[in-house]
Amino acid sequence: MNDFFNGIADLFVNVLFAPFDALKALELESWFSANIMSWIFMAIGVVAFVYWMLQLKKYNENGEEDKSISSHSYL
Repeated sequence: MNDFFNGIADLFVNVLFAPFDALKALELESWFSANIMSWIFMAIGVVAFVYWMLQLKKYNENGEEDKSISSHSYL
């Protein structure tokens, strides 16, 4: 069982995280290139946020939502 878990550890450390080790070497040359994964994830987040807001706007403009105040009197 010990060999199994050591094999998993070896896979992650030596194979799957190798690109991140290469990015770590770029840290001395350029801050932007060292943080390229962060920039990619932030770009994906911005695109997803804009898409979600456009979908909410389209749904709101259709007027399908029941906005009556009968469900809660305090509203």
